Amino acid sequence: MIKGDNAFVPTAALRVAVRNGVDVAALLVTEQGRVRGDADIVFDGAPAHPSGAVRLFAGEDGTVCLETGLTSVEEEITRVLVVASTEEGALRDVRGLSVEVFGPDGATVVGYEVTDAGGETAMVLAELYRRSGGWKFRAVGQGYVDGLTGLAVDHGVDVDEDPQEVLERIPTPAPPATPPAPAEAQAPPAAPAEAPAQGLRLTRDQILDMTPEQIRALALAQKQARAEAADQAPLTASSPPAPKPDPSAWTCGPVFKPRTVTGRDNDVITVKDLPHGPVMVELTLKGDGYTGLWPLDEANAKGRYLVSTTEKDFRGRVITSVPEHGRLRLRLEASGSWQVRILPLAEARRLSKDRLESWGPDVLLHTGGTADVTFHYKGDSNFIGHLYRLAGHTDPTTLPKPGGSVVSEIGARRETLPLPEGPLLVYLSAADGPWDARLKDVQPHSSGQDADGPAKLPDPRGALGWLRRARR
Repeated sequence: MIKGDNAFVPTAALRVAVRNGVDVAALLVTEQGRVRGDADIVFDGAPAHPSGAVRLFAGEDGTVCLETGLTSVEEEITRVLVVASTEEGALRDVRGLSVEVFGPDGATVVGYEVTDAGGETAMVLAELYRRSGGWKFRAVGQGYVDGLTGLAVDHGVDVDEDPQEVLERIPTPAPPATPPAPAEAQAPPAAPAEAPAQGLRLTRDQILDMTPEQIRALALAQKQARAEAADQAPLTASSPPAPKPDPSAWTCGPVFKPRTVTGRDNDVITVKDLPHGPVMVELTLKGDGYTGLWPLDEANAKGRYLVSTTEKDFRGRVITSVPEHGRLRLRLEASGSWQVRILPLAEARRLSKDRLESWGPDVLLHTGGTADVTFHYKGDSNFIGHLYRLAGHTDPTTLPKPGGSVVSEIGARRETLPLPEGPLLVYLSAADGPWDARLKDVQPHSSGQDADGPAKLPDPRGALGWLRRARR
């Protein structure tokens, strides 16, 4: 991947590895491209976002990793920026500066090597951003010669407040009011380095009151503690370990660049070099009469129909599967001009409290907690929908078995139905007419993230601890 390229990534637990020997941070920004406060900056002094969606930790050989649970990213956050900076020298002096994204199975999803860094001391290397109900990765490579301060100002970080720098030593939290431990269980005396070890957690205000020298001492002590822990449990591979499988990890089909084919009247459509697995087929027709769409097997025999309708100007999205050889063939019977797009399921439309209006069959994505969904169908034929529960499903070549019908009615109607906790797909396989859908009574996700509102953030003071190295 080169600078400016983008690609879909699975909506799952991903590991973003940044090499080589640079300071790494993540900025979680809104649609306006700005953080909401210093809690939206994940760096070595505050290595976990309050939502739990992004965590930072050190890997091996100068690698720093960001563990990103995309299903836990708050609705208000639209982009996660991956930032690199240097304390000394410029980024052009960093050999092997790169970003690599690993999936839940440890396989590489996408990667970007920075080859054109100059005199910048800070750079937005890459970003994960929302697109069409899923997530994409973009190779950004935007540098800042004025360092973290310029980058921070561009993204709404408060850099005006000046912290106190009067303390001679690193502040330490007050000990809890509990009886002292027995002598043999007490921790050994603190080392001369004026920094707490890995296990000591400082408050954000204490970090902001530290001097640059104290921050460096803290980072060194934590690095040494992590190295000692790594020696006790060494990794078995040189690349970052794969995230442990958990129910929040999920995929729904392969990711790829959408393909478009246009034509007129009856035709056989062939799309080559697609990844194996379930995909969406979006058909838009200008014409009337009968419209039918079927997948073709290797013997050119029709499979079960995907579309069978007499509606004028039909449009809709259906699901089919690409064979292992990567060649999808479809038989279309139609009168009029048409467009067919082959899309990843990651582009499924997302259900929310806002009204979603559409026409015809469609594929919808729900990632929040339990909720009720209200459908208003204005057609006069079948309206049928099935559920596919995606939690824990990490095989992109298949879909889980459908979990039953969410709706099966005939004719115009308005109906409210219960939805289980996401992530899940709602596949409206039959809907010859207009409809709208919206969620209500959405409950917090069991992961602890409220899908319909951001977590309450601390009073923003600006991430001055993060900016210290830019002010030395």
